[in-house]
Amino acid sequence: MKLRLALAQVNPTVGDLAGNAAVVVKCAHQAQLAGAHIAIFPEMVLTGYPVEDLALRPSFQVASKSALESLARQINPQIVSIVGYLDHLAGRPQNMVAVIAGGEVKARYAKCHLPNYGVFDEYRNFVAGDSTLVVRIHGVDVGIAICEDLWIDGGITTQLAARKPGLVIVPNGSPFERAKDDVRLELVTRRAAQMNAPLAYLNMTGGQDDLVFDGDSIVVDKAGALIARAPQFEDGVMLVDVEVSTTTSKPDVIISESPVEIAQPLIPGIAQRLGDEEQMWKAIVAGLRDYVTKNGFTSVLLGLSGGIDSAVVAALAVDALGPEHVHAVAMPSKYSSEHSIADAQAMASATGLGFRVIEIQKMVDAFTGQVELSGLAEENVQARVRGTTLMGLSNQNGHLVLATGNKSELACGYSTLYGDAVGGYAPIKDIYKTDVWALARWRNRVAIEAGEVAPIPENSITKEPSAELRPDQKDSDSLPEYELLDRVLKAYVDEDLGHDALIAAGFDKELVIRVIGMVDRAEYKRRQYPPGTKVSQRAFGKDRRLPMTSKWREL
Repeated sequence: MKLRLALAQVNPTVGDLAGNAAVVVKCAHQAQLAGAHIAIFPEMVLTGYPVEDLALRPSFQVASKSALESLARQINPQIVSIVGYLDHLAGRPQNMVAVIAGGEVKARYAKCHLPNYGVFDEYRNFVAGDSTLVVRIHGVDVGIAICEDLWIDGGITTQLAARKPGLVIVPNGSPFERAKDDVRLELVTRRAAQMNAPLAYLNMTGGQDDLVFDGDSIVVDKAGALIARAPQFEDGVMLVDVEVSTTTSKPDVIISESPVEIAQPLIPGIAQRLGDEEQMWKAIVAGLRDYVTKNGFTSVLLGLSGGIDSAVVAALAVDALGPEHVHAVAMPSKYSSEHSIADAQAMASATGLGFRVIEIQKMVDAFTGQVELSGLAEENVQARVRGTTLMGLSNQNGHLVLATGNKSELACGYSTLYGDAVGGYAPIKDIYKTDVWALARWRNRVAIEAGEVAPIPENSITKEPSAELRPDQKDSDSLPEYELLDRVLKAYVDEDLGHDALIAAGFDKELVIRVIGMVDRAEYKRRQYPPGTKVSQRAFGKDRRLPMTSKWREL
């Protein structure tokens, strides 16, 4: 027999119980009209995800449970819906899914394995479940797991496999990371073979603070062969007909025994996998767009210097929001080169974003005329005047300021506090400098292939990076060449290799000492940096938590 599943790959907003419920009702109705028998929604779709310490707030717990009861009455009673939400037992919060049918909740399942690594703090926020759930729907015994449950060998999936379900459904809130799509497919394939049952893996989309969810929902048959796969970073309802076995288990709840027939079978779709640069670009665009719109901003503002970092951030913002919502300011000082303004103007002309020039030299002179500074302190006045200018315009016009620093700079502390580090969001903070160049070339190539004007000036890509805070300044005056620096940073920051391991890996000892010193001294700066889209496995922030005050040294 075949069941038609509807996988609702949607973008909830944390705390918007009414708005999220409306999305569920709409998609369930759409699924029912398309002949689906089961509509599947992401992990904690009703509350949004992750809710962090909102899970511990009694008022939020009660509101979630109440919203679920109301939602059950609103969903078309002819379709079974699997909906993620926050529940509580005597004030103890649980990450759960509800099985809704006939206008009421028929069964509930609590997530058994709680991730407590990287960006996850679920031991802090939830109480784990301890039992499997099998529900009979149209004679098919459907097992349910939630996200992390699927990743743990020998855990709840082993117990579920022993119950011999005819179909397994797994709602997820799985954040995007580079190359994670291949890891997911391998996992889903392996678990389906373990269960000897087809498996439907549904993931949410959209941005939440520094996380972004890419969808990439997957359905495989009982042998693990791929049947259908949804596009990354796209909302929608994926319909798929799945061959299932009936009455394979002893269910906990029976919803319906009657078998069903599908009059017009569907041809499933398998979305084309995205390349590395396209995945990163779409992830940052999605994260930026949702941070702006979900927080009630209508426009963004950035300093457009003519350099590669600000150019890439501007291009990302234009793709995320449209040029009419992106405003840029060039702020030259006496050290700014003529081509910097020309490159910034070229970028504005190519993309249509709003652009103006504000000379800062008189402001810098007024400051240094009152406060005697020299050397680096004097140089950084320029960056802080620029930051103050941007924040003033933000206050005046309601724009969200975008910080333009990349992961290489953030790692090494190569930024000025309250200067070029100011902003409400930092789109490329988890992108190393070499990746910034790769993204710029990729985005221009895509534009040219589509017959459009390349958004990023070629000169911004090819010229040597410089903060332009003193005559003939270059980034290489303060940092190793980026191609080499990024290799060391990836090993030290992303892979946690220490001093000895880095040298054993072939890096020069003096280089290792220099880079480790810069990274370790900059922790206090990173703590003050704005949030930004996570795309790597080890982003600064929740992924990598180190004390600012520490006497430990790798050297």
